[in-house]
Amino acid sequence: MLKRQGTRRSTQKNTKILVLVSFVLVLALASFGVWPVKAEDYSSSSFIVRDPVINIAATQASSSSFQFYSSAGQLAPGESSSANFSYKAGFLYFATATTPVISATAGNGQVSFTWTASTGTFGNVTNYQLGTATSSGGSFTYESVGNVVSYTKTGLTNGTTYYFKVKAEAGGRTVAESAEVSSTPVAPADTGGGGGGGGGYSSPTTQTIVNFYGRAYPRSVITLLKDAQVAATTVAGSDANFQISLSNLSAGNYIFSIYSEDSKGNRSSLLTFPISVTAGATTNVSGIFIAPTIAVDKSQVKRGDNIAIFGQSVSEAEITISVNSDEEFFVKTKADKNGVYLNNFDTSVLEMGSHLAKSKAALAESISAYGKTVGFLVGTKTVLSEPSKCGKADLNCDGRVNLVDFSIAAFWYKRSLSESFKIIEQERLNADGKVNLTDFSIMAYYWTG
Repeated sequence: MLKRQGTRRSTQKNTKILVLVSFVLVLALASFGVWPVKAEDYSSSSFIVRDPVINIAATQASSSSFQFYSSAGQLAPGESSSANFSYKAGFLYFATATTPVISATAGNGQVSFTWTASTGTFGNVTNYQLGTATSSGGSFTYESVGNVVSYTKTGLTNGTTYYFKVKAEAGGRTVAESAEVSSTPVAPADTGGGGGGGGGYSSPTTQTIVNFYGRAYPRSVITLLKDAQVAATTVAGSDANFQISLSNLSAGNYIFSIYSEDSKGNRSSLLTFPISVTAGATTNVSGIFIAPTIAVDKSQVKRGDNIAIFGQSVSEAEITISVNSDEEFFVKTKADKNGVYLNNFDTSVLEMGSHLAKSKAALAESISAYGKTVGFLVGTKTVLSEPSKCGKADLNCDGRVNLVDFSIAAFWYKRSLSESFKIIEQERLNADGKVNLTDFSIMAYYWTG
């Protein structure tokens, strides 16, 4: 009995000592401004991380079987991986910026540039760097040009072809990089002078040309607008790449816009960029990346059911779909070889009411802007979307028959039709598998202007 009491007293004494030591340690930590930080367990459907250690420096832990990038508050960017799983954490997964579209116009010992502003997600671009090289794909020398969207590079050698890129930065880190664009500075044309009554000599006038290079959708029709008027159309290759050239332009400032139409007749958003054209110079516009089209299979969906979100983009592109609710949701999917993508989105995470979805594409190091938005309603029943009905002769399905439709038809005049345009011709023109004067007569009849 005495032994048990002695043991109890000893235990109580040890407990008091431990409490006292703990209290002293807390006071010591507080005196140095150090406070304990609590880390809670977090989990997924396949694993639980218990008692995570918060590392303010956000360093990297590793073993022979996995890598794990630790984080402060689970916000540090990084990716952990092993042979069995990959875990993405922090803003790195979705923090992206659109790729600038750059144009270069040659001058006398100089090249003038304009580019579209790079738009960031979860952040803002604070600076641009211009890279210069003397060979394609070569080593670029970069210089800071500030948070601007135009710049003139001087001190160049006439007759030498240079290659340029623009990098967008946020907080000193590169978040986007343009495609490469080339330009060759040229001396002004020598108009000559009179001499000995023999008359002056004028060198041949150099053409004023603007070239557009970019990506759309495989075999899609691309339409180029100049100051809101159709200037040219072309068809993308099977790899979705396209090129359009405009010549015999007058010097001046223009607003160019470009769009494409997918195999279902859905039209992309307009990509617009201002360009200053110099007489006798060639301007190259590179890195155009037309945003994906988007559509849904239901105008209203019963909460908890799936809604199909689909569209078309570049072949094998990674598609990011954003669904706006009280909380914004992001899902990723991949386009197939024809550029077609599909995601069956689970609406159980959405609130009742109206929602909007949009998508963007990424391929290699290029990222498009978000395209058009499409709306749907989450409710208590499901209503399928009705296919949009395009009127006779309305080739771009905008509810009007005007010069845009005429330009599209003119492109296919006496040419072999693509598979997608065969469907349009069958439904909205003469349905004889070709474009000829009969089709233009139909357009004239339905003309709205």
